[in-house]
Amino acid sequence: MDEENDLIFLEMQKFSLWLQLVVVFSMTLFAVIDCFALQQMLSRQNPSEILSIILLIICKIFLQIGIAIFFFIVKLETEVRSDGLYIRYFPLHIRYRKFTKEDLSDYYTRTYRPILEYGGWGIRYGFRKRSGKAYNVSGNKGVQFIFKNGKRLLIGSQKSDELAEAIQSIMKSS
Repeated sequence: MDEENDLIFLEMQKFSLWLQLVVVFSMTLFAVIDCFALQQMLSRQNPSEILSIILLIICKIFLQIGIAIFFFIVKLETEVRSDGLYIRYFPLHIRYRKFTKEDLSDYYTRTYRPILEYGGWGIRYGFRKRSGKAYNVSGNKGVQFIFKNGKRLLIGSQKSDELAEAIQSIMKSS
């Protein structure tokens, strides 16, 4: 079957613009603070330690830039195809994770509390054992999946009802 015709549901989610801007602002602020700290350290250190301090600050600034870029490129991709559910949290997952209807025991839409139940957004593990794992980027709605092996996975979705309907369509198929 052709993959284009195979697609039943598609959702791509990114972190909200305000969160991306907060991260970029924070990383910029930290970089400025690092430059002031570098200036203070250089005035107090002997010449043999100056190079190692400069290299440390440069590495830290590159790390901060990398974190900011990460928040701009990360996205949660959810697809439902006739042969199963596909999830990818790019760039952490290069390939899609596939779950077939044979893997699923139950699923339902639900409202959840991202911070209280999972400690925030991203790829998270619940605080309680029965919470399982969550993939989310924003909001508080999603589809809870319970697998035959007892594991749980919550997929955050801005279209949770549509996602559940798409799952229902493949569960009914033979």
